Amino acid sequence: MPTRIDYDAKIPNNVELSDNRRLQRALEGWQPKFMNWWAEMGPALETQGVYLRTAVSVGREGWAHFDHVVPQDYRWGIFLSERDPDRRIAFGEHRGEPAWQQVPGEYRADLQRLIVIQGDTEPASVEQQKLLGLTAPSLYDLRNLFQVNVEEGRHLWAMVYLLHAYFGKEGREEAEALLYRNSGSPDTPRILGAFNEETADWLAFYMFTYFTDRDGKYQLGTLKESAFDPLSRTCEFMLKEEAHHMFVGTTGVDRVVTRSAELIREHDTMDIASHGGIPLDLIQRYLNFHYTVSLDLFGSETSTNAANYYTSGLKGRWMETRRKDDHQLTDDAATLEKPQPDGTWTTEEMQKILLLNLDLRGEYIADCESGVKRWNKILGDAGIDFRFRLPHPGFNRKVGINSGHHITPDGTIVDEATWERGRKHWLPSDEDLTFVRSLMHPVYERGKIASWVAPPRQGINGKPFDYEYVYL
Repeated sequence: MPTRIDYDAKIPNNVELSDNRRLQRALEGWQPKFMNWWAEMGPALETQGVYLRTAVSVGREGWAHFDHVVPQDYRWGIFLSERDPDRRIAFGEHRGEPAWQQVPGEYRADLQRLIVIQGDTEPASVEQQKLLGLTAPSLYDLRNLFQVNVEEGRHLWAMVYLLHAYFGKEGREEAEALLYRNSGSPDTPRILGAFNEETADWLAFYMFTYFTDRDGKYQLGTLKESAFDPLSRTCEFMLKEEAHHMFVGTTGVDRVVTRSAELIREHDTMDIASHGGIPLDLIQRYLNFHYTVSLDLFGSETSTNAANYYTSGLKGRWMETRRKDDHQLTDDAATLEKPQPDGTWTTEEMQKILLLNLDLRGEYIADCESGVKRWNKILGDAGIDFRFRLPHPGFNRKVGINSGHHITPDGTIVDEATWERGRKHWLPSDEDLTFVRSLMHPVYERGKIASWVAPPRQGINGKPFDYEYVYL
């Protein structure tokens, strides 16, 4: 398979699509439907050009090209990482066998389901962020929003290619359904709850790209281990693009915290709302919400489905090949912390293979802590005592063993009335959301930025902050 991407084709690709005329025609038939979806559900702000990166190769060096592109003219395509002809399955009952180039019949339904769920998240986030361009705090941020959006669109193409290429009529029907469902629709919502939440302001966008896109990183990481090689190679390249999305979130929250710290020092008060800043306790409430909603994406702590996917070789663990065990897990044990009706916590030892969702969630939580440390360092360097923290994994949960309990951010199990009294201190209230949205005024002038967020330390691809990233 070539590492360079064929941009002469109607659908850019490095899968030699022209060699399979039937598949090529099917995807060319899906293409205008995708373009209609983008026109209707994509970014509401029209531009004359955005400084975007476009993948030109799947190799390690020089894989992206930067230039101004009108978003609807972006060349969405199908890119898989280079194939390793000697790759072997790293886990489960097929460990040591050659990786699959076709879908085994007995795993067809499960693999299709995994691909559909992943594919459904990609257009969903574009839909959630549709209106954000109308309130962008700077041209730099507006450019980053469009970059995230066009690459989520490309990730949708990646999943649609797999459905068309390997799953026949059912796959084609599922590809159609990916455009039929819409985020937040009462009749045809997206599959996963976090992708039906509203992303109505830029603090929410930064939190989404930090926490929810980070969940995507870990989900893609498990699929990259898959015995189904085309899925593995698809996810490997998606991870390369996904890194920028998390950068947008990490540095976005950095910049909000930095600006809030500046205002606290300037006015010698933590109550900076009247000075046009976002108070730190409000940022914490946003963090609590987006973090816990993202935890729900990992599913129930105990899962026979995840165990079966692992045993079958469909979905591995994060960094599977670096794990120092037998990669079978049939005799290994792990512990699960469980809430009790009397308000206490107990632990239960279980088969490790039944706790794979918990294992992946643990890797994610450790990664999320790195951002909290960054933000707390900003406050510490500014001489401010306030510290952010991740809430207890049982807080505000709708999925899993904690979903039927009322658990505070510090892990205390309380009754419903106590929890409801604390809600306004722990999660964004309507007043919080209204206040943050009141700050969302667009700043489209080169080199200028909204007063509630600090400018970035550096621009994109070596360009300065005051570069004209977007032509309006």
